[in-house]
Amino acid sequence: MTIDVTLPETAHAPTTEEIMAAHVGGKLSTGLTAPLRDDRDLSISYTPGVAQVSRAIHADPSLAARYTWTQRLVAVVSDGTAVLGLGDIGPRAALPVMEGKSALFKTFGGLDSIPLVLDTTDVDEIVETLVRLRPSFGAVNLEDVSAPRCFELERRLIEALDCPVMHDDQHGTAIVLLAALRGACAVAGRDLARLRIVISGAGAAGVACARILLAAGATDVVVLDSRGVLVPGRAGVTGEKAALAAVTNPRRVTGGTADALAGADVFVGLSCARLPEELLAVMAPGGFVFALSNPDPEVHPDVAARYAAIVATGRSDFPNQINNVLAFPGVFRGALDAGARRITEAMKLAAAEAIFSVVADDLAPHRIVPSPFDPRVAPAVAAAVAAAADITR
Repeated sequence: MTIDVTLPETAHAPTTEEIMAAHVGGKLSTGLTAPLRDDRDLSISYTPGVAQVSRAIHADPSLAARYTWTQRLVAVVSDGTAVLGLGDIGPRAALPVMEGKSALFKTFGGLDSIPLVLDTTDVDEIVETLVRLRPSFGAVNLEDVSAPRCFELERRLIEALDCPVMHDDQHGTAIVLLAALRGACAVAGRDLARLRIVISGAGAAGVACARILLAAGATDVVVLDSRGVLVPGRAGVTGEKAALAAVTNPRRVTGGTADALAGADVFVGLSCARLPEELLAVMAPGGFVFALSNPDPEVHPDVAARYAAIVATGRSDFPNQINNVLAFPGVFRGALDAGARRITEAMKLAAAEAIFSVVADDLAPHRIVPSPFDPRVAPAVAAAVAAAADITR
Protein backbone atom coordinates (compact mmCIF):
# COMPACT_ATOMS: atom_id res chain seq x y z
CA MET A 1 0.00 0.00 0.00
CA THR A 2 1.35 3.45 -0.90
CA ILE A 3 0.64 6.23 1.55
CA ASP A 4 -0.44 9.66 0.36
CA VAL A 5 1.94 12.01 2.15
CA THR A 6 0.41 15.26 0.90
CA LEU A 7 -0.11 17.16 4.13
CA PRO A 8 -2.96 19.59 4.77
CA GLU A 9 -2.25 23.27 5.15
CA THR A 10 -2.30 24.42 8.76
CA ALA A 11 -4.76 27.05 9.91
CA HIS A 12 -2.01 29.63 10.36
CA ALA A 13 -0.38 28.99 6.99
CA PRO A 14 0.39 32.23 5.10
CA THR A 15 -1.36 32.97 1.85
CA THR A 16 0.44 33.29 -1.48
CA GLU A 17 -0.27 37.03 -1.42
CA GLU A 18 1.35 37.41 2.02
CA ILE A 19 4.41 35.44 0.94
CA MET A 20 4.96 37.40 -2.25
CA ALA A 21 4.40 40.74 -0.52
CA ALA A 22 7.00 39.93 2.14
CA HIS A 23 9.64 39.42 -0.55
CA VAL A 24 9.04 42.64 -2.50
CA GLY A 25 12.38 44.45 -2.71
CA GLY A 26 14.16 41.50 -1.10
CA LYS A 27 14.47 40.66 2.60
CA LEU A 28 17.78 42.38 3.39
CA SER A 29 19.23 45.85 3.78
CA THR A 30 22.38 47.30 5.32
CA GLY A 31 22.45 49.31 8.53
CA LEU A 32 24.92 51.64 10.22
CA THR A 33 26.92 51.01 13.39
CA ALA A 34 28.04 54.66 13.65
CA PRO A 35 25.85 57.74 13.14
CA LEU A 36 25.99 60.05 10.12
CA ARG A 37 24.31 63.21 11.40
CA ASP A 38 26.66 66.04 10.47
CA ASP A 39 29.99 67.02 8.91
CA ARG A 40 31.94 65.73 11.88
CA ASP A 41 30.37 62.28 11.64
CA LEU A 42 31.06 62.29 7.91
CA SER A 43 34.73 63.11 8.48
CA ILE A 44 35.01 60.19 10.91
CA SER A 45 33.17 57.54 8.91
CA TYR A 46 34.51 58.62 5.53
CA THR A 47 37.19 60.99 4.31
CA PRO A 48 39.48 62.18 5.77
CA GLY A 49 39.21 60.07 8.94
CA VAL A 50 38.82 56.69 7.27
CA ALA A 51 42.27 57.08 5.74
CA GLN A 52 43.81 56.57 9.18
CA VAL A 53 42.09 53.21 9.48
CA SER A 54 43.16 52.18 5.99
CA ARG A 55 46.78 53.11 6.74
CA ALA A 56 46.69 51.08 9.95
CA ILE A 57 45.34 48.00 8.15
CA HIS A 58 47.90 48.40 5.39
CA ALA A 59 50.64 48.36 8.02
CA ASP A 60 49.07 45.44 9.90
CA PRO A 61 46.52 43.41 7.86
CA SER A 62 45.32 41.57 10.98
CA LEU A 63 43.64 44.81 12.07
CA ALA A 64 40.98 44.26 9.39
CA ALA A 65 39.30 41.86 11.80
CA ARG A 66 38.86 44.70 14.30
CA TYR A 67 38.17 47.67 12.06
CA THR A 68 35.97 46.14 9.33
CA TRP A 69 33.00 43.81 9.37
CA THR A 70 34.81 40.86 7.78
CA GLN A 71 35.23 39.00 11.06
CA ARG A 72 31.44 39.06 11.52
CA LEU A 73 30.47 38.57 7.87
CA VAL A 74 29.43 35.24 6.38
CA ALA A 75 29.20 34.78 2.62
CA VAL A 76 26.16 32.63 1.80
CA VAL A 77 27.16 31.06 -1.51
CA SER A 78 25.10 29.02 -3.98
CA ASP A 79 25.08 28.13 -7.65
CA GLY A 80 21.36 27.35 -7.54
CA THR A 81 21.70 23.69 -8.54
CA ALA A 82 19.91 22.02 -5.61
CA VAL A 83 17.54 24.55 -4.09
CA LEU A 84 15.18 23.17 -1.44
CA GLY A 85 13.02 20.59 -3.19
CA LEU A 86 13.00 22.63 -6.40
CA GLY A 87 16.20 21.24 -7.92
CA ASP A 88 18.40 23.09 -10.40
CA ILE A 89 16.58 26.41 -10.72
CA GLY A 90 19.62 28.63 -11.27
CA PRO A 91 21.23 31.46 -9.31
CA ARG A 92 18.60 34.16 -9.74
CA ALA A 93 15.76 31.94 -8.53
CA ALA A 94 18.00 30.78 -5.66
CA LEU A 95 18.62 34.31 -4.40
CA PRO A 96 15.42 34.61 -2.28
CA VAL A 97 16.49 31.47 -0.43
CA MET A 98 19.99 32.85 0.19
CA GLU A 99 18.50 36.13 1.40
CA GLY A 100 16.40 34.10 3.81
CA LYS A 101 19.49 32.31 5.04
CA SER A 102 21.14 35.65 5.70
CA ALA A 103 18.09 36.74 7.66
CA LEU A 104 18.42 33.62 9.82
CA PHE A 105 22.11 34.32 10.45
CA LYS A 106 21.24 37.78 11.74
CA THR A 107 18.19 36.78 13.77
CA PHE A 108 19.58 33.67 15.45
CA GLY A 109 23.36 34.19 15.41
CA GLY A 110 23.75 37.96 15.45
CA LEU A 111 25.96 37.68 12.36
CA ASP A 112 25.88 39.80 9.24
CA SER A 113 25.96 37.88 5.99
CA ILE A 114 25.77 38.54 2.30
CA PRO A 115 24.15 36.24 -0.29
CA LEU A 116 26.33 35.48 -3.31
CA VAL A 117 24.73 33.50 -6.14
CA LEU A 118 27.19 32.54 -8.84
CA ASP A 119 26.35 32.08 -12.49
CA THR A 120 28.61 29.06 -12.91
CA THR A 121 28.59 25.42 -11.87
CA ASP A 122 32.30 24.94 -12.53
CA VAL A 123 34.11 24.07 -9.29
CA ASP A 124 37.35 25.73 -10.43
CA GLU A 125 35.53 28.97 -11.23
CA ILE A 126 33.64 29.02 -7.92
CA VAL A 127 36.85 28.41 -5.95
CA GLU A 128 38.71 31.10 -7.87
CA THR A 129 35.87 33.58 -7.35
CA LEU A 130 35.78 33.07 -3.59
CA VAL A 131 39.56 33.13 -3.26
CA ARG A 132 39.59 36.54 -4.97
CA LEU A 133 36.73 37.77 -2.75
CA ARG A 134 38.31 36.48 0.46
CA PRO A 135 39.26 39.95 1.83
CA SER A 136 35.55 40.81 1.93
CA PHE A 137 34.22 38.10 4.28
CA GLY A 138 35.15 36.02 7.30
CA ALA A 139 33.47 32.67 6.56
CA VAL A 140 31.65 30.79 3.80
CA ASN A 141 28.31 29.02 4.14
CA LEU A 142 27.79 26.87 1.05
CA GLU A 143 24.14 26.33 0.27
CA ASP A 144 22.08 24.35 -2.22
CA VAL A 145 24.93 22.99 -4.33
CA SER A 146 24.14 19.65 -5.98
CA ALA A 147 25.90 16.39 -5.15
CA PRO A 148 28.41 15.06 -5.86
CA ARG A 149 30.01 18.40 -6.84
CA CYS A 150 29.29 19.77 -3.37
CA PHE A 151 31.80 17.38 -1.81
CA GLU A 152 34.64 18.45 -4.06
CA LEU A 153 33.69 22.14 -3.81
CA GLU A 154 33.67 22.15 -0.02
CA ARG A 155 36.93 20.21 0.14
CA ARG A 156 38.64 22.55 -2.34
CA LEU A 157 37.44 25.68 -0.55
CA ILE A 158 38.62 24.40 2.81
CA GLU A 159 42.05 23.89 1.29
CA ALA A 160 42.11 27.24 -0.53
CA LEU A 161 40.68 29.59 2.11
CA ASP A 162 42.07 30.49 5.52
CA CYS A 163 38.61 30.86 7.08
CA PRO A 164 35.71 28.64 8.19
CA VAL A 165 33.83 26.92 5.35
CA MET A 166 30.79 24.68 5.82
CA HIS A 167 28.23 23.24 3.43
CA ASP A 168 25.12 23.55 5.57
CA ASP A 169 23.05 21.05 3.59
CA GLN A 170 25.61 18.47 4.68
CA HIS A 171 26.80 19.39 8.13
CA GLY A 172 23.98 21.51 9.53
CA THR A 173 21.59 18.65 8.86
CA ALA A 174 24.03 16.13 10.34
CA ILE A 175 24.54 18.14 13.53
CA VAL A 176 20.83 18.53 14.22
CA LEU A 177 20.13 14.89 13.35
CA LEU A 178 22.73 13.74 15.86
CA ALA A 179 21.29 16.04 18.52
CA ALA A 180 17.80 14.69 17.83
CA LEU A 181 18.98 11.09 17.94
CA ARG A 182 20.66 11.75 21.28
CA GLY A 183 17.38 13.17 22.52
CA ALA A 184 15.40 10.19 21.24
CA CYS A 185 17.85 7.77 22.86
CA ALA A 186 17.57 9.60 26.17
CA VAL A 187 13.75 9.50 26.07
CA ALA A 188 13.60 5.83 25.09
CA GLY A 189 16.52 4.62 27.21
CA ARG A 190 18.44 3.43 24.15
CA ASP A 191 22.17 3.35 23.41
CA LEU A 192 23.32 4.96 20.16
CA ALA A 193 26.06 2.38 19.72
CA ARG A 194 23.51 -0.46 19.74
CA LEU A 195 21.07 0.98 17.25
CA ARG A 196 20.61 -0.35 13.73
CA ILE A 197 20.29 2.84 11.69
CA VAL A 198 19.08 3.08 8.09
CA ILE A 199 19.64 6.27 6.09
CA SER A 200 17.63 6.62 2.89
CA GLY A 201 19.55 9.00 0.66
CA ALA A 202 23.23 9.12 -0.24
CA GLY A 203 23.40 12.72 -1.32
CA ALA A 204 24.94 15.63 0.55
CA ALA A 205 22.90 15.26 3.75
CA GLY A 206 22.92 11.45 3.75
CA VAL A 207 26.69 11.20 3.51
CA ALA A 208 27.32 13.80 6.20
CA CYS A 209 24.71 12.29 8.54
CA ALA A 210 26.22 8.82 8.21
CA ARG A 211 29.69 10.14 8.94
CA ILE A 212 28.74 12.18 12.00
CA LEU A 213 26.77 9.26 13.46
CA LEU A 214 29.81 7.02 13.05
CA ALA A 215 32.01 9.68 14.66
CA ALA A 216 29.56 9.87 17.57
CA GLY A 217 29.74 6.14 18.25
CA ALA A 218 27.12 4.51 16.03
CA THR A 219 28.31 1.10 14.87
CA ASP A 220 25.59 -0.14 12.50
CA VAL A 221 24.67 2.39 9.82
CA VAL A 222 23.24 1.24 6.47
CA VAL A 223 22.88 3.78 3.66
CA LEU A 224 20.60 3.51 0.62
CA ASP A 225 20.69 5.37 -2.66
CA SER A 226 18.14 5.14 -5.47
CA ARG A 227 19.56 1.76 -6.53
CA GLY A 228 19.64 0.11 -3.14
CA VAL A 229 21.99 -0.48 -0.23
CA LEU A 230 25.53 0.84 -0.48
CA VAL A 231 27.97 -2.04 -0.25
CA PRO A 232 31.57 -2.27 -1.47
CA GLY A 233 31.80 -3.55 -5.01
CA ARG A 234 28.22 -2.78 -5.96
CA ALA A 235 27.91 -1.50 -9.52
CA GLY A 236 27.68 2.27 -9.66
CA VAL A 237 29.14 2.83 -6.19
CA THR A 238 32.06 5.17 -6.82
CA GLY A 239 33.59 8.32 -5.40
CA GLU A 240 32.06 9.56 -2.16
CA LYS A 241 29.58 6.68 -2.12
CA ALA A 242 32.37 4.12 -2.39
CA ALA A 243 34.22 5.76 0.49
CA LEU A 244 31.04 5.69 2.55
CA ALA A 245 30.28 2.06 1.66
CA ALA A 246 33.71 1.10 3.01
CA VAL A 247 32.91 2.37 6.53
CA THR A 248 29.19 1.56 6.82
CA ASN A 249 26.97 -1.54 6.58
CA PRO A 250 29.06 -3.85 8.80
CA ARG A 251 26.58 -6.73 8.32
CA ARG A 252 26.94 -6.36 4.54
CA VAL A 253 23.21 -6.07 3.93
CA THR A 254 22.31 -6.12 0.25
CA GLY A 255 19.13 -5.35 -1.65
CA GLY A 256 16.64 -2.54 -1.24
CA THR A 257 14.72 -0.65 1.42
CA ALA A 258 12.86 -3.70 2.74
CA ASP A 259 16.13 -5.59 3.25
CA ALA A 260 17.74 -2.64 5.01
CA LEU A 261 14.77 -1.99 7.31
CA ALA A 262 14.36 -5.58 8.51
CA GLY A 263 14.97 -5.33 12.26
CA ALA A 264 16.15 -1.72 12.04
CA ASP A 265 15.75 0.62 15.00
CA VAL A 266 16.02 3.94 13.16
CA PHE A 267 14.88 5.18 9.76
CA VAL A 268 16.31 8.49 8.55
CA GLY A 269 14.72 9.80 5.36
CA LEU A 270 16.87 12.21 3.36
CA SER A 271 15.53 11.57 -0.12
CA CYS A 272 12.28 11.96 -1.99
CA ALA A 273 11.61 8.20 -1.91
CA ARG A 274 8.28 7.31 -0.38
CA LEU A 275 8.23 4.80 2.48
CA PRO A 276 5.26 2.40 2.24
CA GLU A 277 3.53 1.60 5.53
CA GLU A 278 4.18 -2.13 5.25
CA LEU A 279 7.94 -1.49 5.44
CA LEU A 280 7.53 0.24 8.80
CA ALA A 281 6.12 -3.02 10.08
CA VAL A 282 9.40 -4.87 9.45
CA MET A 283 11.35 -2.51 11.72
CA ALA A 284 12.10 -3.45 15.31
CA PRO A 285 9.40 -2.39 17.81
CA GLY A 286 9.83 0.93 19.59
CA GLY A 287 12.01 2.45 16.90
CA PHE A 288 12.50 5.98 15.62
CA VAL A 289 11.32 7.35 12.27
CA PHE A 290 12.91 10.60 11.10
CA ALA A 291 11.13 11.38 7.81
CA LEU A 292 12.99 14.58 6.97
CA SER A 293 12.13 15.33 3.34
CA ASN A 294 10.41 18.70 3.13
CA PRO A 295 7.67 19.65 2.41
CA ASP A 296 6.53 16.06 1.89
CA PRO A 297 8.01 13.56 4.36
CA GLU A 298 8.81 10.04 3.16
CA VAL A 299 5.89 8.82 5.28
CA HIS A 300 3.14 10.79 6.99
CA PRO A 301 3.95 11.30 10.69
CA ASP A 302 0.57 9.94 11.76
CA VAL A 303 1.27 6.72 9.85
CA ALA A 304 4.80 6.47 11.24
CA ALA A 305 3.47 6.92 14.79
CA ARG A 306 1.55 3.64 14.48
CA TYR A 307 4.86 1.79 14.47
CA ALA A 308 7.53 4.08 15.95
CA ALA A 309 8.02 5.33 19.49
CA ILE A 310 9.39 8.67 18.28
CA VAL A 311 8.72 10.47 14.98
CA ALA A 312 10.47 13.55 13.60
CA THR A 313 10.10 15.52 10.37
CA GLY A 314 11.57 18.56 8.66
CA ARG A 315 8.29 20.46 8.98
CA SER A 316 7.40 23.13 11.52
CA ASP A 317 3.77 22.02 11.83
CA PHE A 318 4.62 18.65 13.42
CA PRO A 319 6.54 17.92 16.63
CA ASN A 320 10.29 17.31 16.58
CA GLN A 321 11.26 19.49 13.64
CA ILE A 322 14.82 18.75 12.49
CA ASN A 323 15.73 22.28 11.46
CA ASN A 324 19.24 23.38 10.46
CA VAL A 325 18.68 26.76 12.07
CA LEU A 326 19.37 25.02 15.38
CA ALA A 327 22.96 24.55 14.22
CA PHE A 328 24.46 26.85 11.60
CA PRO A 329 24.07 30.29 13.29
CA GLY A 330 25.80 29.08 16.44
CA VAL A 331 28.40 27.05 14.56
CA PHE A 332 29.56 30.03 12.52
CA ARG A 333 29.27 32.40 15.50
CA GLY A 334 31.45 30.11 17.60
CA ALA A 335 33.99 29.58 14.84
CA LEU A 336 34.32 33.32 14.22
CA ASP A 337 34.42 34.13 17.95
CA ALA A 338 37.31 31.69 18.33
CA GLY A 339 39.16 32.94 15.27
CA ALA A 340 39.10 29.40 13.90
CA ARG A 341 40.41 28.72 10.40
CA ARG A 342 38.44 25.48 10.04
CA ILE A 343 35.17 23.93 11.24
CA THR A 344 36.39 20.59 12.50
CA GLU A 345 34.62 17.32 13.29
CA ALA A 346 35.11 18.05 16.98
CA MET A 347 33.32 21.39 16.60
CA LYS A 348 30.37 19.70 14.85
CA LEU A 349 30.09 17.07 17.57
CA ALA A 350 30.24 19.80 20.21
CA ALA A 351 27.45 21.67 18.44
CA ALA A 352 25.21 18.58 18.46
CA GLU A 353 25.88 18.01 22.16
CA ALA A 354 25.06 21.64 22.91
CA ILE A 355 21.72 21.46 21.08
CA PHE A 356 20.86 18.29 22.99
CA SER A 357 21.93 19.84 26.31
CA VAL A 358 19.47 22.73 25.93
CA VAL A 359 16.50 20.37 26.02
CA ALA A 360 18.04 17.53 28.08
CA ASP A 361 16.06 18.39 31.24
CA ASP A 362 12.76 18.72 29.40
CA LEU A 363 12.72 15.77 27.02
CA ALA A 364 9.60 13.99 25.84
CA PRO A 365 8.67 11.82 22.84
CA HIS A 366 7.34 14.96 21.12
CA ARG A 367 10.26 17.15 22.24
CA ILE A 368 13.66 15.62 21.42
CA VAL A 369 15.18 18.91 20.15
CA PRO A 370 14.60 22.49 21.27
CA SER A 371 12.45 24.92 19.35
CA PRO A 372 14.32 26.99 16.75
CA PHE A 373 13.06 30.02 18.68
CA ASP A 374 14.52 28.90 22.01
CA PRO A 375 16.90 31.79 22.82
CA ARG A 376 19.33 29.45 24.58
CA VAL A 377 20.25 27.46 21.49
CA ALA A 378 22.56 29.69 19.44
CA PRO A 379 24.58 30.96 22.46
CA ALA A 380 25.01 27.39 23.73
CA VAL A 381 26.13 26.14 20.32
CA ALA A 382 28.48 29.10 19.79
CA ALA A 383 30.11 28.61 23.18
CA ALA A 384 30.56 24.87 22.65
CA VAL A 385 31.97 25.33 19.14
CA ALA A 386 34.37 28.04 20.28
CA ALA A 387 35.57 25.85 23.14
CA ALA A 388 36.15 22.93 20.76
CA ALA A 389 37.90 25.04 18.11
CA ASP A 390 41.53 24.36 17.31
CA ILE A 391 42.69 27.75 16.06
CA THR A 392 46.05 26.33 15.00
CA ARG A 393 44.47 24.37 12.15
